[in-house]
Amino acid sequence: MSPRSLHDPSPDGTVVVDHLSKSFGVVRAVDDLSFTVRPGRVTGFLGPNGAGKTTTLRMLLGLVRPSGGSATIGGRHYHELDHPARVVGAALEAASFHPGRTARDHLRVYAPQVGVPDTRCDEVLALVGLADVAGRRVGGFSLGMRQRLGLAATLLGDPRVLVLDEPANGLDPEGIAWLRAFLRHLAGEGRTVLVSSHVLSEVQQTVDDVVIIAHGRLVHASPLADLARLTTRTVRVSSPDVDGLARLVAERWPTLVVPAEGERPGSVTLQDVDAAQVGAAAFAARLEVHELAVREVGLEDVFLRLTGGGTAGPAGPAGDGGHVAAHRSAAPPGPTPPADTGEPGEPGRHAQPGGAA
Repeated sequence: MSPRSLHDPSPDGTVVVDHLSKSFGVVRAVDDLSFTVRPGRVTGFLGPNGAGKTTTLRMLLGLVRPSGGSATIGGRHYHELDHPARVVGAALEAASFHPGRTARDHLRVYAPQVGVPDTRCDEVLALVGLADVAGRRVGGFSLGMRQRLGLAATLLGDPRVLVLDEPANGLDPEGIAWLRAFLRHLAGEGRTVLVSSHVLSEVQQTVDDVVIIAHGRLVHASPLADLARLTTRTVRVSSPDVDGLARLVAERWPTLVVPAEGERPGSVTLQDVDAAQVGAAAFAARLEVHELAVREVGLEDVFLRLTGGGTAGPAGPAGDGGHVAAHRSAAPPGPTPPADTGEPGEPGRHAQPGGAA
């Protein structure tokens, strides 16, 4: 499967979110958000439930009209694309399937809308590992198999951009490993891959770049390697010889002391130092040590610190409030804001061809 460069005149698959904002009544779901997603890389779009991730993706795909700013793909808004499903493949919600249809027939419903022959259905089923069950009814599929079928639907148009909202939901460890390898393969072909998640550990083995938001605002955007540099290691050492410990620290690690409010006398926390070195230095100084404990501040700790450590609260009726993960298909209360989309039923103008059967 190779990217098709002639589907659309847009120059590439670069996604640019520029000062994007969205309010639902008094709720500011997305607040002056800016970031760029580049081709050939897997970008993790991260934040706690309610941070505004799904609302942002819906604006990118023309399903929700922004209150301000813009979101473009290859320099064009989604509604300006001539053949959207051949430029962007997206899965934003848990796909629903007719239980009586086979996997192949499910895709054949959408193939004419996307503008591809039926043979393409078998191609994408093979890509996602469902070739052997193409003739089975979807009603007997596991949740992981349904996730793969939804991904197959996004690939029908051989798009250069993939936008996937929580794609690992429902996958077992083997399925997650397969998904990671598959997304890396797609990025290796030069495609733009944007994957949202509220769990950094779920995507950290897959992504090249991270965009982290909280309360609708950008809190961090960088290559994953740069985020990893924010991780630290601390060593806590305690001794009944308060003065001796103070002298040792002043001599050996005066600049590595971590200020700790309420630290009891005779205890010190050091950063970026090896516990074995601390123990050896204490032994050489004949310092009695009662505690020598290592604490790793990993990527997940950094993520929680950046995002405030928990659920961000409701992000408005259209997107990712705290209960959306459990009730993705529930209709939002109240009137739906007008969407900047194509005509009803126009192929490719929705989140994905197979998003709702």
